[in-house]
Amino acid sequence: MSEAATASTPTSPSPVDEGFRVVQRLVLPRDQELDVQTLYVSGITSYSSGGDSMSRQSGGDYESPEEETEDDEDGESDAAGMSGFGRITDAAGVAVDPHRRVTLGTYFNAFPASYWRRWTEFSTVRLTTRLRGHGSIIVYRSTAKGHVVRADSYRVDNPAGETVTFELPLKPFIDGGWYWFDLEGGHGELMLEDAQWGFVTDRVRTGRITIGITTFNRPDFCVAQLENLATNPAVLDIIDEIVVVDQGSNKVVDDAGYEAAAAGLGSKLRIIEQPNLGGSGGFSRAMNEAISMGASDYVLLLDDDVVCELEGILRAVAFADLVKTPSLVGGQMFSLYDRSVMHAYGEAIAKYRWFWGPVAPSVHGHDFAKKSLRNTSWMHRRIDVDYNGWWMCLIPTQVIREIGLSLPMFIKWDDAEFGLRAGAAGYPTVTLPGVAVWHVPWTEKDDTLDWQAYFHERNRLVSGLLHSPYPHGGKLVRESLENHTKRLMSMQYGTGETILLALQDVLDGPDRMHHDILHRLQEVRALRDEYDDGQSEAELDAFPSPRRKKPPKRGKGIPVPSSTVGKAKMAAMGLVRQALPTRELAGEHPEGIVPHVDQRWYRLAHFDSAIVSSADGIAASWYRRDPAQFRDQMARSLKMHAKLYKEWDELAERWRTALPELTSPERWKLTFEGIDDE
Repeated sequence: MSEAATASTPTSPSPVDEGFRVVQRLVLPRDQELDVQTLYVSGITSYSSGGDSMSRQSGGDYESPEEETEDDEDGESDAAGMSGFGRITDAAGVAVDPHRRVTLGTYFNAFPASYWRRWTEFSTVRLTTRLRGHGSIIVYRSTAKGHVVRADSYRVDNPAGETVTFELPLKPFIDGGWYWFDLEGGHGELMLEDAQWGFVTDRVRTGRITIGITTFNRPDFCVAQLENLATNPAVLDIIDEIVVVDQGSNKVVDDAGYEAAAAGLGSKLRIIEQPNLGGSGGFSRAMNEAISMGASDYVLLLDDDVVCELEGILRAVAFADLVKTPSLVGGQMFSLYDRSVMHAYGEAIAKYRWFWGPVAPSVHGHDFAKKSLRNTSWMHRRIDVDYNGWWMCLIPTQVIREIGLSLPMFIKWDDAEFGLRAGAAGYPTVTLPGVAVWHVPWTEKDDTLDWQAYFHERNRLVSGLLHSPYPHGGKLVRESLENHTKRLMSMQYGTGETILLALQDVLDGPDRMHHDILHRLQEVRALRDEYDDGQSEAELDAFPSPRRKKPPKRGKGIPVPSSTVGKAKMAAMGLVRQALPTRELAGEHPEGIVPHVDQRWYRLAHFDSAIVSSADGIAASWYRRDPAQFRDQMARSLKMHAKLYKEWDELAERWRTALPELTSPERWKLTFEGIDDE
């Protein structure tokens, strides 16, 4: 047994004991599906470290995400289910078979020590377990490089059960690392009845929360979430109010399951109906309700279509209560379609490009059913983020009172802008592992092509004007022009026109933003309906059959380039084609059918017309090349982008000056009531 960690048999501290705060409890899956089970507990046959050789020395170069492979080369999984190793008991414990080993070194049950080391003042953490039977508990820690170090162990031989406690140092976790423990059955079964992590502290008060859920025509999802919240007494105990902001025409209160869900929540549930103001309008309403009531310490924002691991709410609140500096605490996102897949681990803004993406070295789409936490080296580094998506984000009401509500962006970039604004005011965002929801991933959408393209463009530019540290926004203006050009080369003229509208609205300045959150959606949709790419059919048979007067040259069709040079060559050829007249028959018959997965601008540029399917696989549109449209939009685009570049500093000053008024509760209250003062 190490000097740094000792095992003994004291009485397990209660969550309400004076001078001690439990921050993470053992949590086990409600169902036994193997893809979800590996997120909580797993059987193991051998022990390896971080997916890399243990011989890698401290101080060696860290491999970049491009050099690492996300999956095992042989495609086999290193994460095992419980079958043949033990079982999850009816009493929410873990039974380990004799001479078998299971690990709690999993996403939901390992302890993210480096985050507590970085953001709190604690020097040790206490692990308390309740065990009975025969076997061993072995505590491990990892380093930022993913190497595994045995921290301590204890031999159990007690059929009646005993409490085993480890006091574990946090000092080695400055760059990353986790704690976890394994259970190994002895000559008989070993039973884990309970486990919890906590700290000796006088800060034992648990913060109060208002949960804000914005919903739009998803009453079944929303009611299911309310039903879930009603099942956990510990979560209900810290909730002041659940504010559901219903902005749709299919009302939550009309859902068949609503009455039962409402009965379970009682007076804690309040439904607010308002016009559709998008995510920013719905979440701003919830924030405003919370600060107006004045009781809650935090607002927890949740999307309506998520499934929440409720233990994560308690963990987020505990973390927010104990951090050195008031902080936003965010949850990570799993895929609702493939539940073992971590879709978003941590988000950052690439400041020079001004676009969001995963924080290096994390990656989107990690599958825990294929590769476990302990064998994923990048996951052992602490990930520091710029913001957290509002699928699940805990925000101190203190922060809202100081910096205001969301910008009236409707959708897209509102969470990122708010996180950046909070950070600039001294309030960091921490995306905490072990706090998560399951959500529909954006990989099944292509919201850069429909009416949402307007909000992508406008809000990216607005947030860049407000927060970019680079002259003229770095590459932002250039990338905006490139993006618009790609849309035109892809025959997406409706999308192109909405981008130009967004660009003009940015140039016009901030005064119209609250007006636009009330009206722009309808106007953008009407604009897109005027173009071929804005119209769709549910069946391919609704379109004429593909036909060309001449077959593809040498029968090769349109190539699929694999290199950057090849893509650039195709792009250049496609750009030249925009000056040529369209081929015969292209107006009456599509030249081909392009599945969404093959929808690349440098390929579409070589068609004169094509049927292109949507990302969700529900419908398709008939794109047709129009040289006159290309010339007209391209000329306006060049002029407006030149103006944006030239007037960047002046525009940035106008937007920054207007920011406090745009985000103020007083101005938002008029918008909530549908009052347009433009």
